[in-house]
Amino acid sequence: MMTGIHRIKVTSMILTKTELEKYADVIIWGLETARRKKFKPYNIIQIRYDFDAIDLAEILHRKLIRKKMITILRALSTPVMEKDFFTYSDKKLRTFIGKWENIYMDDLNGNIFLSAPASLTHLKNIDPKRINESTVARKKLRKILEKREEMGLFSWTLCTLPTPELAKKAKLSLKEYSAQIVKACFLNERDPISNWNEILKNSMEIKKWLNSLPIETIRLESEKCDLTILLGEKRKFLGVSGHNIPSFEIFTSPDWRGTEGIYHANLPSYRNGNYVEEITLEFQKGEVVKARAKKGNAFLKKMLEMDKGAKRLGEFSLTDKRFSRINKFMADTLFDENFGGNYGNCHIAIGTSYSDTFSGNTANLTQKMKNNLGFNDSALHWDLINTENKTVTARLKTGEKITLYEKGIFKY
Repeated sequence: MMTGIHRIKVTSMILTKTELEKYADVIIWGLETARRKKFKPYNIIQIRYDFDAIDLAEILHRKLIRKKMITILRALSTPVMEKDFFTYSDKKLRTFIGKWENIYMDDLNGNIFLSAPASLTHLKNIDPKRINESTVARKKLRKILEKREEMGLFSWTLCTLPTPELAKKAKLSLKEYSAQIVKACFLNERDPISNWNEILKNSMEIKKWLNSLPIETIRLESEKCDLTILLGEKRKFLGVSGHNIPSFEIFTSPDWRGTEGIYHANLPSYRNGNYVEEITLEFQKGEVVKARAKKGNAFLKKMLEMDKGAKRLGEFSLTDKRFSRINKFMADTLFDENFGGNYGNCHIAIGTSYSDTFSGNTANLTQKMKNNLGFNDSALHWDLINTENKTVTARLKTGEKITLYEKGIFKY
């Protein structure tokens, strides 16, 4: 038996029944907001959930059934199962994709992921190459869903529930950890959805401002960062789309070919059962040429070798501290990439781009068009977060230089 893994239902012990009901309502709001076309009765919605998220999964199932949605429930592997799989499987097992999965993805209209991890480091002794093989193999399924989303036929959202493991790794009590989730998602408010609609409205003003600017390049400067990115042609900024609960970030997927300089992630990262701390990347001509981490350096190097696009930029994001109530490290990317605190946060992602940041009709996007526009393609998408005091400026196509973001606030 693996030690340090809590096999108990914790959500009902920490989040109240009322909070869970509100959480479910917000998640459904997110799923519906994220989709360009409205859901119809008997659309197919999948709920993927960790063991400790069962209480919320049951509530969501009831609410979706009442909306006449065909609801598929998929319990995820426990840490023991996941470790056993990567320990004892051969390459054929790790890369197996059944024909039924292709058909299944072709019909899926929505996906909800309820994260409640019982372990964050159970794969630390697994060769990352084994994990990469499985990740790369499943890229074809993600491509199917990406295309369906571009056509307005699919949307997704996700959330995190408190677990002892998350609280321990964040160095918070379970009560403190849960309180961060409750306030971040407005579950302590009478009508959380009205709060989210207000955030959506405010973010639309920022996105409208950013998308009106003829931006050529963006420069991020902080104590340990000096990074310049090329925005690229036919780009737009997105954010607060319903895809993540919570989400306060404003982001885009720039032209990876114009990335130059140094980026430092001062928040730790838990990925694929591994812990990585103090990541510094140096970009030249769009690709990482130097990479180091204070802890987890070997794992970092393996991730960058996943495929050709793993060393390239897929996302650039900023969070306005006026929106986010998150002020603690949460050991969870969903919350950490939406950190508010004193200075908000920036995060970049190495790996695949988000094609919905294309400013034209995404339904007409082809892979050739994506390549020509500098949208990165990879099986990897790894968010790396910086919470330092920073200044973000833009050089416009007119030659003018303006400040976009300073001291955690957009300057629109």
